[in-house]
Formats: sequence, structure tokens, C-alpha cells
Amino acid sequence: MAITPDSVRELLHSDDYGDRLRAVNQLRELDPAIAFDLVQLAANDGNARVRYAAISQIASLGQQDLATVEPLLRRALTDDPEADVQAAAADTIGGLKLTSAYPELATLYHSTEEWLVKFSIVAALGELGEPQAFDLLQEALASDNELIATAAIGALGELGDSRALPLLLDHATHPDWQVRHRLVQALAQFSEPEAKAALQKLTEDDSEIVAGAAHQHLDH
Repeated sequence: MAITPDSVRELLHSDDYGDRLRAVNQLRELDPAIAFDLVQLAANDGNARVRYAAISQIASLGQQDLATVEPLLRRALTDDPEADVQAAAADTIGGLKLTSAYPELATLYHSTEEWLVKFSIVAALGELGEPQAFDLLQEALASDNELIATAAIGALGELGDSRALPLLLDHATHPDWQVRHRLVQALAQFSEPEAKAALQKLTEDDSEIVAGAAHQHLDH
């Protein structure tokens, strides 16, 4: 059966959430302008899995009309009762570079107990490139949650604020090679001599993956 706007719309109005979830996946087969209109219906669905799928897909559809999707994403970020949906909203806000949503991201980071939401906010702040995010990322770098702290390393690299260098260099001897690998990727974003010197030292890392990544970035 061919996938058409009408068939997808019909599925979106089904009483079966599985049908509605299938409809969101089928949006990829439609013209983006039509899919954009329909995904907004799904983003307000009563089922969290449907909302999650829709919010995630707005990352690829939302550029068509940022003024329309921004309030929708802000509501999902701050008001949705499901942590997964809030995390997806943070991811999509970062992907669409909606820097005006920074205050909501920062407020939620400090108010939520959900590590996944915190993690997604930190990752989103790297993509946003919002200078105001430096202090929050510095705080996240000191998180007891290793995944959040590692995400902060990457985000500080993307932010490119030279004030981050001393903070990042403290992790050059971290016992976890995955953290050091993320550090290599972060340091590669900086042109300062101390970043280059740290990368040079990391070419001798015990982990072949870390050493190889450091070599690769120095060769570029």
C-alpha cells in the first residue's frame, strides 16, 4: 500500500498508538513540507513514544519554519512529563541551533533530577554554540555522573571558549580512555599552543585509539 499524506494522516488519528507511531516513521516518505505539518500533530500526541518520535524527527524537518517549532519544542522541554521527550526536545533544540531557548535549557538542567535530560542538555549546548553556556558546562564537567562530565568535555570543545582549556587539560590523565578520547576531540577545536602540546603528549597514550586520534588531529 502506497504511503500518502492521507494515509499517514489517517494513521495519526488512529486509536492505536502503534498505528500513530508507524505514521511518524512514514513521514520520512513524504514531501518535507507536508511531513512538517503532520509531525506537529504527532508532537502533541497523548502517547510519550509517539511524542518522542515526532520531536526527534523535527530535528530534520524544523528548519522549514523555526518560528513555529520553537514554542513547540520549548513546551516539550519544560512541560512534558516524560524525561525521554524532554531529552529529545533538548537534542532537537541543539540540532536546530535555537539559541534563544538557552534560558529554558539552563533552568531545566538545574531543576531536573533526570540524568538523561541533563546529558541531552549538555550535548545540546555544545551544538548551540551559545557563549552564555560556559558556566553551566563548567559545572557539568564536575558532575558525579561520568556520562554528563564526558559530554561536557565535548561541548566545551565545540564552544571553543579558551577559558575551557585549563579545565579540559585536567582530564589528560583521566583513567578512562573513552574520556581521554573525547578530550582529544575537544582539544582539536582549539588553536592555542597548550592544546597542541597536550595533543602531542596524547599521541603517546596507552590507548591506541586515543593515540591514533591525537595523531590524526595533529596531522590536519
